[in-house]
Amino acid sequence: MITLTFADGTLLLDGLNEHLALVGDLCVFDSRVGKHRAKASHYEGILRRLHGKVEYRDEAKAYSVLKVREGQPQALRPYQQVAIDAWLTNKKRGVVVLPTGAGKSYVALRCILATQRSALILVPTIDLVQQWAGDLHRRLGVPIGQYGGGEKNLQDITVSTYDSAVLFMPWHGNRFGMFIADECHHLPAGITSTAAEMCLAPFRLGLSATPERIDGLHSRLDELIGPEVHRTGITELEGNFLASYQVDVVEVALDPDEDEAYRAHRQEYLTFARLSRVDFSRPDGWQQFLSAAARDPKGRAALRAYREQKRLARSGRGKIRELWRLLKEHAGERTIIFTDDNATAYDIGRRFVIPVLTHHTKSAERKHMLDQFRSGAWPVLATSKVLNEGVDVPEAAVGIIVSGSGSVREHVQRLGRILRPSKDKVAMLYEIVTAGTAEGYTSERRRQHAAFGNENFWDTEAP
Repeated sequence: MITLTFADGTLLLDGLNEHLALVGDLCVFDSRVGKHRAKASHYEGILRRLHGKVEYRDEAKAYSVLKVREGQPQALRPYQQVAIDAWLTNKKRGVVVLPTGAGKSYVALRCILATQRSALILVPTIDLVQQWAGDLHRRLGVPIGQYGGGEKNLQDITVSTYDSAVLFMPWHGNRFGMFIADECHHLPAGITSTAAEMCLAPFRLGLSATPERIDGLHSRLDELIGPEVHRTGITELEGNFLASYQVDVVEVALDPDEDEAYRAHRQEYLTFARLSRVDFSRPDGWQQFLSAAARDPKGRAALRAYREQKRLARSGRGKIRELWRLLKEHAGERTIIFTDDNATAYDIGRRFVIPVLTHHTKSAERKHMLDQFRSGAWPVLATSKVLNEGVDVPEAAVGIIVSGSGSVREHVQRLGRILRPSKDKVAMLYEIVTAGTAEGYTSERRRQHAAFGNENFWDTEAP
């Protein structure tokens, strides 16, 4: 008789020796305890191989069978139904790729209802923990656990941050029969992947608008969650299930004194990089530059020059004037201003008396800001990166990107913030770019996506 138990985020298999050929590739012998040990995530695969071939006793799982119902079910959109059907056909495992605003969380809820097993939902931020928990409670009418940001409340359906899940999974990884990873492109990164490995949930769902990663680790999603089972793009839903949208790249010039300073600082930075034989075409080019700057006495000045030329490009006076023009043009419309850094966001807030939301903003203040924005009392918000991902602001109709990284994912996420549909809505995304600077190249890289008329998607974060 083989006995399976859960221990410290792993599976222990006792009495396996005579039947090692069945699951030997999924486990290793642990001489410390005299038993074979496997990743908890191999639970479903191990049971499948043992079933019908050998007697076993399952003492590992501790997850519950649910009896939950949605209070007021809403009709599924056609692509949502197709996505759910594909996930069910693949034995309730796999990744669903849908644009921001297309109803990924409702797909997850219907998958929970179809599975009726205790479920853990992982999200990247506290804001999303609260958003998911509130929505699930309203729809299902049952207590929803929250873990992260000071909350440590586990229920049959629990929402947690990725970081918190890594910490509690060694003790509670057998408590959930369903594992859901929202914004699942975060899951394969470093230690975060252990949250999936230490969970024995046989049923798994990944959700993302852009699962691809520049480091190639998105290939691990197949192992951690399952293969991609469905994908629908922004352009397929525009004008129907998502708002119609326009994207306008607005080029502005540096003022003469700014242009002179920009070119001097850039020359200093690039000269040092060339003399140090830094190759920015390589994936580790930026690390090469930082290493060279740390070794050479002139490196600190070169790093200051890099930062100053970047500051001039992303927050020059021409951008501020163009931002003011756009704010006047869209006066009264719900508008989000995006920047690449907190300093620029706070500067814009001071200049135009606009509330600023960054990762420094306390939870209660953040909630108040978003509530005021949604109600229209505060029609404009400035932010650096915290609104890039997941936070639901359906009233937003205008996005103004003052600065950003070269990440395609970030650019698509910012577009997604303004695509929630409403009557006669045409969303506008403006990208203010400083002409004649490296920002032009950054802008071109981040628009490598079908949503911006280019199919050659590949995420990148090079400087």
